[in-house]
Amino acid sequence: MRRLHLITPLLLGFAFAAPVPAAHAQIGIGLSITIAPPILPIYIQPALPAPGYIWTPGYWAYGPDGYYWVPGTWVQPPVVGVLWTPGYWGWNNGIYAWNGGYWGPHIGFYGGVNYGFGYGGVGYQGGRWNNGVFAYNSGVNNFGGTHITNVYNETVVNNYSSSSRVAFNGGTGGVTAQPTAQEQATAHEQHVAPTALQTQHEQTAASNPALRASVNHGTPAIAATSRPNEFTGRGVVAARPAVTPAATGAPVHPGGGTGAAIARPGAAPTAHGPTTTTTARPGTVTPGTQVQHPATTVTPHPATSGATTPAVAPATQHPVAPAAQHPAAPPHPAAPPPKPAPQPAPKEEEHKQP
Repeated sequence: MRRLHLITPLLLGFAFAAPVPAAHAQIGIGLSITIAPPILPIYIQPALPAPGYIWTPGYWAYGPDGYYWVPGTWVQPPVVGVLWTPGYWGWNNGIYAWNGGYWGPHIGFYGGVNYGFGYGGVGYQGGRWNNGVFAYNSGVNNFGGTHITNVYNETVVNNYSSSSRVAFNGGTGGVTAQPTAQEQATAHEQHVAPTALQTQHEQTAASNPALRASVNHGTPAIAATSRPNEFTGRGVVAARPAVTPAATGAPVHPGGGTGAAIARPGAAPTAHGPTTTTTARPGTVTPGTQVQHPATTVTPHPATSGATTPAVAPATQHPVAPAAQHPAAPPHPAAPPPKPAPQPAPKEEEHKQP
């Protein structure tokens, strides 16, 4: 049997609407259940709508009708210099409790959950503040047609594993990560609650039946949006169905760029044009990539003459045996002319004696 504890809507709204920064590392919403959340869906990051927005990954929330998907979206931070620490589900004493996300000067612990797009389980590799301006990692973010001047490029390696799309920490099958010393220190910093637009974004998702896990079976039609609380239009991205080995004959690498890091098709454009960052996995060949096969080095037999052995032996030259010189056969004698047909002997004339 599942248990659901919800604080009243009025109290919930007040907690989110309060403009005063929160004093604790985790801003929970007073909710715990006994059913694990579904795995994170696979989706492509929508394009950055404008400079200054920071990506906040999607997550499974819980309501009276069960789990529902809150789409990932680009959000304007409430103040300069803060970063978003995503919320996460944590298992403890038989229940799954939600630890809400928050804004702060550093990224805190979010359960080790791989949300993708720079949130690989620890920290954030998608961007950083530089002299009051947010700079974007072109190796992670999708800029679309937006002109971005504050850009850098750092390769982010996604560790593909069977648990990379797990949406909770602890318990059976959950992520086993523990807070680092830095994340523990971050817990004591001053934090800011989600913005009003983030709150509206979650409330709109809760009211959409298509985003319930019982309806979309883990593949929501609205997996991510370009702006918060805008669930229609060009900026909406649908989740992609999971690929099975039966469909491709190839091994499945869940996660990454998802709500768990899958590689995006195409490029992550920079301010100076599209740049494609490819993470090659052993045993795979990226389409369109010329494969350089290493030359085969052949070790020749030592030369008997004492000559220096070349680094790469030339192709073995088998001497061609000369054609066998057979003595010319004597010419066959010409066939004798056909014998004339026998002629009857002439009769001898009788000579009478005189």
